[in-house]
Amino acid sequence: MKNLKLKSARAAKDLSQDDLAKLCGVSRQTISAIEKGDYNPTINLCIAICKALDRTLDELFWEA
Repeated sequence: MKNLKLKSARAAKDLSQDDLAKLCGVSRQTISAIEKGDYNPTINLCIAICKALDRTLDELFWEA
């Protein structure tokens, strides 16, 4: 399932996939795969993404 919440939060902070990847210590391809729903990130990566985007785990990764 695509993670449109992540993509939207990243865009709201005016960050490219590469910018977010650098903040989180992963590759741009990893961020792309998460957004496309092709990769399930570890909890540590989820937390790093949330901190970089000033969002909670629930806001970005919980399916409503």
